[in-house]
Amino acid sequence: MKLSKLISKIKPEKVAGNDDINICSLGFDSRNTCENQLFFAVCGTKTDGHDFMDAAINQGATAIVCEHFPEKLNEKICYVKVADSNAAIGIIASEFYGNPSSKLKLVGITGTNGKTTTATLLFQLVKNYGYKAGLISTIANYINNKEIETTHTTPNAVQLNELLSKMVEAGCDYCFMEVSSHSIVQKRIAGLIFAGGVFSNITRDHLDYHGNFEEYIKAKKKFFDDLPATAFALTNIDDRNGKVMMQNTKAKYKTYALKTVADYKCKILELGFTGMLLNIDSTDVWIKCVGAFNAYNMLAIYATARELGIDKIEALRLLSDLNPAAGRFECLRANNGITAIIDYAHTPDALENVISTINEICRKELLITVVGCGGNRDKGKRPMMAKIASENSGLTILTSDNPRYEKPEDILKDMCEGITSVSMKKTLIIADRREAIRTAVMMAKPDNVILVAGKGHESYQEINGIRSHFSDREIINEIFNDIK
Repeated sequence: MKLSKLISKIKPEKVAGNDDINICSLGFDSRNTCENQLFFAVCGTKTDGHDFMDAAINQGATAIVCEHFPEKLNEKICYVKVADSNAAIGIIASEFYGNPSSKLKLVGITGTNGKTTTATLLFQLVKNYGYKAGLISTIANYINNKEIETTHTTPNAVQLNELLSKMVEAGCDYCFMEVSSHSIVQKRIAGLIFAGGVFSNITRDHLDYHGNFEEYIKAKKKFFDDLPATAFALTNIDDRNGKVMMQNTKAKYKTYALKTVADYKCKILELGFTGMLLNIDSTDVWIKCVGAFNAYNMLAIYATARELGIDKIEALRLLSDLNPAAGRFECLRANNGITAIIDYAHTPDALENVISTINEICRKELLITVVGCGGNRDKGKRPMMAKIASENSGLTILTSDNPRYEKPEDILKDMCEGITSVSMKKTLIIADRREAIRTAVMMAKPDNVILVAGKGHESYQEINGIRSHFSDREIINEIFNDIK
């Protein structure tokens, strides 16, 4: 595509060089630059892409998008100066791939907890309804039934538009996408046209990146601020920031709730480990997910289906057929009656939700919680999570999650600061996660419930920059198989 056409939508501050040239690819990593590529010089958190413009040119780049020109311009290169390189990537990538988000119904789901479940089950629902669909999520990206590996909740803008263009080529009518706060701030979703947006909730998370809770809220809110008037927006009005998210949106917005008067209402009638009976819009429906937090997710899914034009009774029927997302309140049973629950809960609020759900079904004295916290992330939530686990479980085992570049012992020390001397008497500290899980199973009796929290669907453990295969599910099943 001609460079002049690609940059027509971004209103560059200045262009130096010939923009009547063909661009074959887009990139912002000089190590992967190829012939006739448009290279974006981006100011990152660790490196500045402006320092690698010459390296990209040596690799074959013929045009550069940057926020400031180099001291000496290369006569063979076209330089495009913009105010914000990150924003320019999304807009140009969208143009390069033929504006794919405008050719299907793209629905974004944002919030602290519930994004993966909501996006994944919406993907399931519309496929079961007979439509082709795409999914962009923490667990995996899908184009219909084809799985595509994922490394981030939201891919970078180039990957995102390429993925969406492949969905369009495959005939997808819908795409459901988790929208992380990082992707909003880093403008990875710039240039995309959303048909709808869903807000689940907001609690403490990613403060290591955003700095404070106010900035985190601001990041989430910007997604709704930028929705077009043609889009719909759904917000959880039971969350105290649910209305805040909608303050400046141009989209037509509606509310959903379990506790408050709302456009879409839900009530939990029965609860068990295999599912729950809900009353949604005055109609009873049995679903295979468990807990109040999942009732919110299912209500958001139902509301989205209705906003997309699906009939009420059909939407409820489809809802009852949905299977839980992997690693989200995933229930495993041993031959001797021990129940193990795997959940991705890695924030204080998510952990509290899962534990309170279990304690609604069985006495808290019967709960054994295995939990850790990730390294090189928000340290403030470590004592909070340990406190929640220790005060609401019969036995707590603190262990490793993904220590990354931190020592597991240091992370565990931070967690212990949240545990009282009384709770410490029923707390074990086992740094080796496999051994911690094995200990929980060996100590459990047939009526015990074991919660293994923090990693959920993840199939790896990251230590000192190296990811090794590690699956909570596989380990539990392996130990359960040894039980006679």
